[in-house]
Amino acid sequence: MYFFIRSVSLVTGFILLGSSWAHAQSIPFTKENFNIDKDGLKLAQHELALGDHEFLADPARFGAALPHYLRAQKFNPNNASLNAKIGECYLHSSTKQAALEYLQKSQQLDTAAEPRLHYLLARALHLAGQWEAAIREYELARPVAAEATSDDVAVTTDDLARQVRECHRGQQMQAHPVRVQVDNAGPAINSAMSDYAPLISADESVLLLTSRRMGSTGGQLDSEGDGMLEDIYQSDWTGTAWGPARNLGAPVNTAHHDATVGLSADGQRLLVYLEDNEGDIFESNLLGNTWSKPKSLGGRLNTRFKESSACYSPDGKYVYFVSDRPDGNRGGRDIYRLELDARTPAENLGPVINSPYDEEGVFMHPDGKTLYFSSRGHDSMGGYDIFKSTLSNKGQWSEPENLGWPINTPDDDVYFVLSASGQHGYYSSDQAGGLGGKDVYRVTFLGPEPVLARTAAPPKRLAPAKKASSKALAPGPATKVLVTKPKMAPVAATPTQPAPVVAPATASIAAAATRVTILKGSIVDAASKQPLAATIEVFDNQKNEVVGVFQANAATGRYLISLPSGVNYGVAVRPRGYLLHSDNYNLPAEAAFAEIQQNVELARPQPGTTVELRNIFFDTGKATLRPESAAELVRLTQLLTEQPALRLELSGQTNGPADAATSPDLGQQRAEAVLAYLTSHGIARSRLSTASPAGQPLASAAGASPSQPVSRPTGFKVVAGN
Repeated sequence: MYFFIRSVSLVTGFILLGSSWAHAQSIPFTKENFNIDKDGLKLAQHELALGDHEFLADPARFGAALPHYLRAQKFNPNNASLNAKIGECYLHSSTKQAALEYLQKSQQLDTAAEPRLHYLLARALHLAGQWEAAIREYELARPVAAEATSDDVAVTTDDLARQVRECHRGQQMQAHPVRVQVDNAGPAINSAMSDYAPLISADESVLLLTSRRMGSTGGQLDSEGDGMLEDIYQSDWTGTAWGPARNLGAPVNTAHHDATVGLSADGQRLLVYLEDNEGDIFESNLLGNTWSKPKSLGGRLNTRFKESSACYSPDGKYVYFVSDRPDGNRGGRDIYRLELDARTPAENLGPVINSPYDEEGVFMHPDGKTLYFSSRGHDSMGGYDIFKSTLSNKGQWSEPENLGWPINTPDDDVYFVLSASGQHGYYSSDQAGGLGGKDVYRVTFLGPEPVLARTAAPPKRLAPAKKASSKALAPGPATKVLVTKPKMAPVAATPTQPAPVVAPATASIAAAATRVTILKGSIVDAASKQPLAATIEVFDNQKNEVVGVFQANAATGRYLISLPSGVNYGVAVRPRGYLLHSDNYNLPAEAAFAEIQQNVELARPQPGTTVELRNIFFDTGKATLRPESAAELVRLTQLLTEQPALRLELSGQTNGPADAATSPDLGQQRAEAVLAYLTSHGIARSRLSTASPAGQPLASAAGASPSQPVSRPTGFKVVAGN
C-alpha cells in the first residue's frame, strides 16, 4: 500500500524538459553565464543530467530526481525551468506545500510562462488554500486541456472544471468550519518520515500505524525516494498519553512493504497490506502476546488487481475493502463488501458510495452502520476528503457527507478511524508544521457550541485565520504549536499548550453521538484467577441468531465486544470444562454510547456452585417461556449433554413483591418450565430438581424498561459434578 498517491492531473504529461521555459530573467546553465566558476557549472550540469534521467523515466521518479535538482538549484537559483521541475517534484511528494515557492519563482523568472506552469502553480495554490489565486491560474491553464487528446494522460477540460469546483467548495467549507480540535499526534506516534494509516481498538487503548521511518525491518530505502519501505508500528495508551510507537517486528513485518489497513474492535485481528499479486490483503491474529504470520484472505477478496485497504464489520462477519478490479467498478478504486464465511462474491457498494473517481481508506464504525471513507469525488475540496455515510434499516446508504474543514484540507486526508465513543478520530494528512511527510492527526469532536451570555458589546467575530488549531498533543520544549491560517502557512507560538481556538459560527457537527455499547473486561478461572482463552458468543435473542463469536486473549484473558444499540443481546461464555456464564444487555435503539467493564470468573462444575442464566425470558407474572429464551436453553442442554455426570438444582425468580403476592409459586413454576424443556430435549429427569428462593427477585436485564418482558434470572446449583 504505497501511500505515494499520484494524481492523474499531475503526471508525466507535464514534462518540462525541452519546453521553452528560459525567458526574461531566467539564467541558463551556460559557460557565458558562469565563466568564473566553470567547475561549479560542470557539477551543476551533472546534477541536472542525473535529475533529468529520473524525471524522464517511465514512470517518472520524482523523489529520486528532487535531490539532484536541489543541488543544481543551489548553484543557480534563477533558472525558470529548473524551479518549475523542482516544484513539480514536490507536488508529487509528501511535502507538497514546498512546491509553491519554486513554482512562483519560476513564473517570476519567466513572465511569458506556458500554460503548463499555470496549471502546476494552480495546483500548488489550491493545496495552500489560496482559492481565488488558484482559480485564476486554472483559467490560465485552459490551453493545456484544449491540447489534450483522448489518449493523453495530461489534464483535461473536465479535470480543470472539477478542480475549480473544488476551490469553490473549499472556500465554503473554510468559511463554515465544524466544531473540532485537530492535533498532531506528536513525536510518540509520528517521525521525521511519513507516518499514516492509523488503526485503533474500539476503546482507544491500542493504536497501530504504518511508518517509513528509519530502522525498518528490511532496512531498505523506497525506490521512489519516500523514506524506508513500510513497516507496522504499535502504540499503547498509558492513561494520559500514547506511548512510544514500537516496531511489531517479524513475522508481521518483512523486508518488503507491510502496511496497516484494518483492526478488529477488540484489537486482536489485524488486516495487513502486502505487495503480493499487485497488492493483497492478509490477516494476522494476536495469539497471546504475539502476532501470527499474516495469511491471505483468499481469492474472493484478493485478485490480480490491487486491493489497497480494508476493515472489519463490528461482528467480524464482513470485510469492507477497496479494489481497482473492473467488476462492477464505478471508476478508479471502489469500495466492496465481502461476507467472509459465505461463498458469494464481493459486492460493490454502488453509486451512492462509489464516485467516478477513487475511493480509499474504508472504516466501519463499531455502531455497525456508519461508514467512513476517503474519496476524490463527491464534494471534495481537493485530493482525498473524508466522508461518512449511514446504512439504514432497509439496507440503503445515505448520501455521503463531507466531514468538513478543518478535518479535510485541499491535500489528501485519508484513513480516518473513529473511537466507539465518537469523541476522537485519527487520520493521515500532510499539513504545515508536521513532523515530516505524512503525519497522524487526532480529531476531538467538541459537540454543540456553548451558548454565550449576552454582553453590552458583542464580541467581534473571529477572523478566518483562527478557525482551527493544529498542535501537538503534548508539546515539549522543541515542539511548535501551529495555528492554521487561510493560506495554511505555519505561525510559531509558545511551546506551552494553548487553549483550543474554536470558531464561533460553525457548520453542523461532523460526528453525531454514537449509539453503541462497549463490553470489555477479562475472563479468568474462578479458583486460580488465571486468564482463560474463552469463546464468547453474542446472540440476538429476538431473532434467535448468533450475531458474533469472539475470543478472549489467551495470555491476558481480555476481551472487548461492540454492541450496536437496538438489540436484545444474550452474551454467553463457556470454555470446555467450565460452567456457563450468561449476561443480558437489552439495548433500546436510542441507547447512547456506554462502556461496561465486566470481568468474568468461570467456575468448574463443583457441588454447591451456583450460576445465573440471564437469557431465559418469561412474560410478566407468568411461567411461560418466551421464544427469546431458545438460545440460552440450547446452551444449557449442551452443557448437560457434554457433562453426563452433572446434576443440577434449578431455581426461578419472580418479577418482584407484587408478583410474589399474586402468585407465591411463580418462581417454582418457572423453574419447572425450564425443567420441562430440558427433559423434552433428552435430559434425564433424575439429573434435575427444582427450588425457588422465594422473596429474592433479582435485578432486571441491562437496559430493560418495566413494560418489557425481561429475564428474571433462572439459575442452577450444581448438585453433582464430573
